[in-house]
Amino acid sequence: MTNWTDFLEIQTEDDFNQRCLDTYHFQLQHCQVYRDYVSLIGKEKNQVQHYTDIPFLPIEFFKTQKVLATGMTPQIVFSSSGTTGMVTSKHLIADVSIYERTFRRIFEDFYGPITDIAILALLPSYLERSGSSLIYMIDDLMRQSKQVETNYFLYNHQELYNTLVQLKNNGTKTILFGVTYALLDFIEQYAFDFPELIIMETGGMKGKRKEMVKQEIHRLLEDAFKISGIHSEYGMTELLSQGYSSGQGIFHLPKWMKVLIRDTNDPLSLISFDSTGGINVIDLANRYSCSFIATQDLGKVYQDGSFEILGRFDQSDIRGCNLLVQ
Repeated sequence: MTNWTDFLEIQTEDDFNQRCLDTYHFQLQHCQVYRDYVSLIGKEKNQVQHYTDIPFLPIEFFKTQKVLATGMTPQIVFSSSGTTGMVTSKHLIADVSIYERTFRRIFEDFYGPITDIAILALLPSYLERSGSSLIYMIDDLMRQSKQVETNYFLYNHQELYNTLVQLKNNGTKTILFGVTYALLDFIEQYAFDFPELIIMETGGMKGKRKEMVKQEIHRLLEDAFKISGIHSEYGMTELLSQGYSSGQGIFHLPKWMKVLIRDTNDPLSLISFDSTGGINVIDLANRYSCSFIATQDLGKVYQDGSFEILGRFDQSDIRGCNLLVQ
């Protein structure tokens, strides 16, 4: 039998389907929360013949339930950001090496060898809290980078500017991870031409600035650095894998992930390509939690498997969530 950890080598649709079915049966047996949810929505085991038949667990359960395989002890707990008093999601990670293997592989597949890239991070709101899976990933990428300029920049914008100028002059491949409001703060004083720079916008005003339309934010950043597109990561606390966009908000995924679209009026039903609905994510790296998650994002999937995010549900509770949240 194929080792489940070989999911990184998935190439074909058939292989993906078989691994999804194997993961589904494993999680049905070992994850109490998922088993209870599947039972309560009345999905019989023999009704699942393909990954499109698999029930998706509403992401809200990560706020209220222990989504972890029976008998597993978490090595680390990732938590989502939130305002004071807000209930945040918690992802109990049984084997953090799985996360490390996935994000390293995905990052290098999209951007090339980590050793050759200067990793800069302007992420004050993330650094000022604990439990961020993004910070865990960037810490690891920084350790692997062989570029001496690799560093975090909290509010020291002058130092960041000097570093960017040096990297541009040296011709070093550079990726700047930045939370939206901090990037906008930076370019108000320090914009300059650096067309080779990759800006990875991690999203969010975090209450620091007035909310803006994504296209307007990207236009400001593109104009400031004379670059042709803003990159983004599609990742979240509840996932161990990520998708990346190199511009225009179109995301691509590794072969062990897939995004499906559900009907907003019937959340247990999927709809076709090019239609707008709720985003369901399959992430086979989530072996010991849940690989099948119904998110609060609204989006659209295209024939080639790429997708875009069009917004979020107005109501925080996805229908069906209250089956177990008591």
